[in-house]
Amino acid sequence: MNYTIIERLDRIEKKLDGKFCDKFLSINQVSKLVELSNSTIRRSISNGSLKCSKKSGKLLFLESDIRKWIDEYTI
Repeated sequence: MNYTIIERLDRIEKKLDGKFCDKFLSINQVSKLVELSNSTIRRSISNGSLKCSKKSGKLLFLESDIRKWIDEYTI
């Protein structure tokens, strides 16, 4: 992952404060959270606007990535 220095420092600060709890969400959890269909989420993955992990054979999303995507999607 490519993070800017400010993002890295922010992540480090949150870890030190004990506030860092970035969990993975399934596509169904994301769909419920953002109230969009699975196909809309899959389209966002294919056009590169939403990051996910496919290492486990399932689509998994970091909650922080979803929050960033929501901010960009609603603007």
